[in-house]
Amino acid sequence: MSEGTSNVIVVSPTVTVPAPCDVPLADIEFVVVDLETTGWSPGEAAIAEIGAVRVRDGIRRGEFASLVNPGTSVPETIKELTGISDWLLAAAPRVAAVLPSLLRFADGCVLVAHNAPFDLGFLAAACDQCGLAWPAFTVLDTVGLARQLVDPEQVPDCKLGTLATFFGARTPPTHRALADARATADVLASLIALLARQGVRTLGELRTWPDVILTSPAA
Repeated sequence: MSEGTSNVIVVSPTVTVPAPCDVPLADIEFVVVDLETTGWSPGEAAIAEIGAVRVRDGIRRGEFASLVNPGTSVPETIKELTGISDWLLAAAPRVAAVLPSLLRFADGCVLVAHNAPFDLGFLAAACDQCGLAWPAFTVLDTVGLARQLVDPEQVPDCKLGTLATFFGARTPPTHRALADARATADVLASLIALLARQGVRTLGELRTWPDVILTSPAA
């Protein structure tokens, strides 16, 4: 169903609870988020698309997607990379209209992103610009987790496309927010399976792993 505009989609919402450190990873509700932006720094660029997938135990339980009018032209390099153009964004809502729905969608969940500092930096900056409080999410970075788990002789790098191919993700990443969020969710499920083989089954056990559990910008 749509929420606010035809560009925002929320499917199969679920009730979530906070994720204490001793809750099994299989029982935690994760929201995997991905952004497309007009550049690489939140001080110089803006969000152009948001995609998010809600998952638990590898099962997709809901999705959120919206184009976002960044209020500025999309650079040609970004257009070539993503296929997102000024024409495509002309009728899209501004970020202030989209963020409250995203925050409601992710409420009570552990946030996940591939190279999480990038996405969190843009989201926290956008909230600040809109006068919204950025929640103190627990954040898991799949790049950091993959670096701890995958064999570099089998996987040459930890780019999303490389990992999605290696793990046989159901959705290939395409440099579009929802597709990349779906791919990251599949990678996350495979990484959690690898953790289980090592006897790591809770979020608390991951807190001592470097660059895996991050501090939310507002925490």
